[in-house]
Amino acid sequence: MELRHLRYFITVAEELNFSKAALKLYTAQPSLSQQIKDLEEDVGVKLLHRTKRKVELTEEGAVFLEQARLTLAQADKAVAMARQVSQAKQQMLRIGFVPVAEMKIFPYVLPNLRVQNPDLKIELLSMNNNDQMKAIKKGELDITFTRHNFNSDEIESQFVLREPLIFILPKDHPLAKYERIPVKALNGIDFIIPAAEQSQNLHDMILNFAKTNGIEFNIVQKADNILFNINSIGMGLGCTILPGYIAPLTMNNTIIRPLDIELPYLDLYVSYRKNSNSPSVDKFMELLTRVFYLDINRD
Repeated sequence: MELRHLRYFITVAEELNFSKAALKLYTAQPSLSQQIKDLEEDVGVKLLHRTKRKVELTEEGAVFLEQARLTLAQADKAVAMARQVSQAKQQMLRIGFVPVAEMKIFPYVLPNLRVQNPDLKIELLSMNNNDQMKAIKKGELDITFTRHNFNSDEIESQFVLREPLIFILPKDHPLAKYERIPVKALNGIDFIIPAAEQSQNLHDMILNFAKTNGIEFNIVQKADNILFNINSIGMGLGCTILPGYIAPLTMNNTIIRPLDIELPYLDLYVSYRKNSNSPSVDKFMELLTRVFYLDINRD
């Protein structure tokens, strides 16, 4: 039994005339008669009493008609609700990001996106790289900004920008006397390092930089977030290495000094699901591409 059988039966029951019902259903009368016969065989009872002069509902048919109407109404409601959810999703854009996106990406993309799409709801979620990766694979995020290139069969990742790391220290620190600090002078200094749980890439990059240059930091604090990292320097707890975007956030009692060698760079990637087919993602990526000249092709 299919929903079309119920629709055919309801129309016949309302018209009590196969010819009129067939016209209303845009089908041939023999075909309609066969559909009703198939329905009765599936149900196992006679639903309509037919003679050459008239068509009448049987008692069983009257009961079936009532329930058939309820079933079709519920099916129509299910379709409508599913379409509403789909439409709401198309009008929602969920973006995960690491902090740099707040300063380097969103101010240049989101204002235009809001103007062009006033009905679009944008949800911004600050999350670390690993949590974003899990969320986008589950479909809980539409777009991510992370330090990872997630390219896979499911995920498309594109390079967005590269930013330098900077060395920050308290203004009264002994190394502050240098205009360009010798890298060997960093050996043994008190150091605040970003926690691996929140910034795995940056954490590993700093340790690799130290190892490559034969220095060892005295790690006195692992900072769970950028603000705590900066505040720890302001309190004189030690020095740190952070992405360049935080330079405007440093305090009066901290300074930025270059080293006599170049610090590493951190990359930022934008990622989205290849099979998303989301108009909202398309609109966002179109603006992002225009601003940052990305080489992105969305089918």
